[in-house]
Amino acid sequence: MKKPTFENIANFFLKNFFQGLVIIGPIGLTLFVIWYIITSIDNIIPSIAKEIPGLVFVSTILITALLGYLGNKFVVGKFFFDTMDSLLEKTPGVKHIYTPTKDVMSSFVGDKKKFNDPVWVKTNENPEIWRIGFLTQKEMADVEKHNYVAVYLPHSYAISGWVIVTEEKNIKPVVGMTAASAMKFAVSGGVAGFHSDDNIFKAPE
Repeated sequence: MKKPTFENIANFFLKNFFQGLVIIGPIGLTLFVIWYIITSIDNIIPSIAKEIPGLVFVSTILITALLGYLGNKFVVGKFFFDTMDSLLEKTPGVKHIYTPTKDVMSSFVGDKKKFNDPVWVKTNENPEIWRIGFLTQKEMADVEKHNYVAVYLPHSYAISGWVIVTEEKNIKPVVGMTAASAMKFAVSGGVAGFHSDDNIFKAPE
């Protein structure tokens, strides 16, 4: 049996932490849960919280990761969170905030993240220009766009982006970069995402 390494433990923790964020994340629910947890800890152990700086923050992080683990691994926890999810998605008014926010967060983190398919997109023929993006819909036939695909193009140094619908022949998969590296490359303006800094252009001094 292989001995768990620090990297494996860290990846396991981060996976469950992000899954926890997806569960309690959407807007008001996240703020309420975090506020409730912090307030409860302060009320239960006020003296300890004052003596140990950062205790409340660390406790909040650990509880969030625990929620992600319970919601992802155990039947009872999964049933509870699925029930809450279904209830919030059917509540008038709340569903218009909760559902889109949950979908956006799930696209970036958790087990159901969507941006796993980085592609190059040709946006100009002459001169030939390519942009890096993420394939989000492989088939658009339902809206009478046969042989077309949808691609999300993130903006650099921003959390925004846009979606384009283009012919399948205008895209090709990104080779040599993981999805995470491709996202880093896009949002950093092209200065990050590769394994080495040697390829980055540096202005002469």
